[in-house]
Amino acid sequence: MGENIYLFMVIALAILAITDLVVGVSNDAVNFLNSAIGSKAISFRTIMIVASLGIALGAMSSSGMMEVARKGIFNPSEFVFAEIMIIFMAVMITDILLLDFFNTLGMPTSTTVSIVFELLGAAVAISLVKITAMDGSLSNLSDYINTEKATQIIIGILLSVVIAFTIGALVQFISRVLISFKFEEKPKWIESVFGGLAITAIIYFILIKGLKSANLFDGLLLDFIAQSTALFLLGNVLLWTLISWAFSLFFKWNIYRVVIVIGTFALAMAFAGNDLVNFIGVPIAALQSYQDWQGSGIAAADFNMQGLAGAVRTPTLLLLLSGAIMVITLWFSSKAKSVVKTSVDLSRQDEGEERFQPNFLSRQIVKFSVKAAENVGGIVPPSLSKRIDAQFEMPYKYVPKSKAQDLPAFDLVRAAVNLMVASVLISIATSMKLPLSTTYVTFMVAMGTSLADRAWGAESAVYRVAGVLNVIGGWFFTAISAFTAAAVIAYIIHLGGVVAVVILLILAAVLLLRNYMTHNRKTKEIKAEDSLRRAESQSIQGVIEESADNIGKMIKRSNKIYTGAINGLARHDLEALKKNNKGVSKMSKEIEGLQNNIFYFIKNLDESSVGGASNFYISILGLLEDLSQSLELISRNGFTHVNNNHKKLKYTQIKELKDLDNHLEKLFEDAAEIFSNRTFENFAPVLATRDSLMKLVDKKIEEQVSRTRTEESSPKNTRLYFSLLTESRDLIKAIMKLMEKFYVEHDSSIEPARIKPRDTK
Repeated sequence: MGENIYLFMVIALAILAITDLVVGVSNDAVNFLNSAIGSKAISFRTIMIVASLGIALGAMSSSGMMEVARKGIFNPSEFVFAEIMIIFMAVMITDILLLDFFNTLGMPTSTTVSIVFELLGAAVAISLVKITAMDGSLSNLSDYINTEKATQIIIGILLSVVIAFTIGALVQFISRVLISFKFEEKPKWIESVFGGLAITAIIYFILIKGLKSANLFDGLLLDFIAQSTALFLLGNVLLWTLISWAFSLFFKWNIYRVVIVIGTFALAMAFAGNDLVNFIGVPIAALQSYQDWQGSGIAAADFNMQGLAGAVRTPTLLLLLSGAIMVITLWFSSKAKSVVKTSVDLSRQDEGEERFQPNFLSRQIVKFSVKAAENVGGIVPPSLSKRIDAQFEMPYKYVPKSKAQDLPAFDLVRAAVNLMVASVLISIATSMKLPLSTTYVTFMVAMGTSLADRAWGAESAVYRVAGVLNVIGGWFFTAISAFTAAAVIAYIIHLGGVVAVVILLILAAVLLLRNYMTHNRKTKEIKAEDSLRRAESQSIQGVIEESADNIGKMIKRSNKIYTGAINGLARHDLEALKKNNKGVSKMSKEIEGLQNNIFYFIKNLDESSVGGASNFYISILGLLEDLSQSLELISRNGFTHVNNNHKKLKYTQIKELKDLDNHLEKLFEDAAEIFSNRTFENFAPVLATRDSLMKLVDKKIEEQVSRTRTEESSPKNTRLYFSLLTESRDLIKAIMKLMEKFYVEHDSSIEPARIKPRDTK
């Protein structure tokens, strides 16, 4: 390949670096935003400003080039320039697609692990090509690959997951026993001591992890810390304890909030300073490789890359540009918010809608844990156990439904512990030169503290454990898929050259665009979810007002499903009926979700409206369930009939079903329009058609009875036809009762309570 080909690859890698920065920040934002957002310690805007400052400083103080991108995984002296460019291109294409996939799912994963295993996979693939060409054996692979480093990283992953979870749980348990949930009522000296310990841990973290490579102190301060660590830490604890006491006493500052602000800044800075290489390290290594090769005058297939073994600093301008891209992404990425939401939901203190479904493993873990807790509880003296339980009692505070969504997921103490423990663990690992993923540590610390805080109760434990198992499983999937995909892509580029590169880049762009559009569509669907789910009014009129649009949409969907079932049967179209079944299942799950919300709806009602509003709400949900059950039986029976290859319905039967479908379509359309326009008084003429519709169904049943006695020869057809008619009758009853409920209860003279716009601060 000519020089222009490699210039094209360098340009492509630069574009991929920008894209990787965007998807990388979307994934790693959870590391430093989780505690601050979950605790609502400060406004969202302030959180973003603090994190942005941390990212900016971290990017500028970054060493830029991490050794792993140049020589940590493979031995560069064993490769030539042409092979190195294939490895780097394969790594970047894989990295972007993999991280974007996890971001779209809203699952946090490790950018460090992904880049390491991509480098390993691509290097192994090219090494095997070289070994095969030279008729070597697999034992020669160790000449090309740094197996010791790869093994060290894998062990680091496993240890970080277990240690972070255990230490997080232990520190949170001790903190809660000493401070309790009533931390605001405790003496100021307790808050001050906690602040002194936490701020010391975070400051140490900033200096060791965040500024280690910045050379801001010419090594003097870092040398002092390394040689006199105990003295440094003791002095800091005393200093920050006194400062915390003074500020809490004279300025009335909440030290827990201060710890959260400093911790958020520290983790954001460390992320930018150390994980930046995960996104731009490979493209910069490729650029510098290209510059070395270009001035050599040697062919790309002959130019040895031993020059990569040297240390080269990244230009400051590139670091500044990278930092700017990261800050912009942090502010505008919706995927970053969805990844943070996963972590916050799994660690929140209160019950609520669970995202993950329980599985066999999560159930067994919970059962084992319950038994283990009971056995341990039998050893602890009852008096001590009672005192400990008292520290975990949460003070009850009445919160109206309109404010429930604004409550923090967990309190300031847990948020501060999250940041403090994560900081200490990452600092220790860095000082010991152990490979560690900041994502793994911060996430598992958050899970450990939530477990210790008894956030995983009987109502939520199996769901939360299942969620954690899903995330951990995703991490191992990251390593395996990163290795495999990078190896395959590297081999494809080796075979196809520049044509393969172009095709892969186009494919990557298409997949990224598709994922972006899919995520946007899902976000819009979430925003447009059933208004009943977030009903905040405290009267029947309020619930009527808020639920009208949702009921109208539900009826439109019911119309589509019913017509789809009849048309599918008429054409004997199995695929259409299968698709119809999926539509019914989705609607049933949504209604089930609304029913799960009844507890929270009733619990947050004012005493004056408990009877009326709750009864109306429950009645609506019951009628919607009747509606969906009838549609489910109609759709499922039709699908089963066609799937079993039974005889087609007779022309007369299809004609009668289409006649009934036309009448029901008119009913559905009229009802949907009234709900959408909130003209509930117009239900009167629609309700008047009830008897005529019921007589129409009864007549069709009588005609089928007559046919069965004289001419019908198929028991399966008869069974199906009767089931369709009886379920159609139940469907008419359900929709009529639903309309009647709104018609009777609606009072146009009463102005319903409106949802107040939320404070966006």
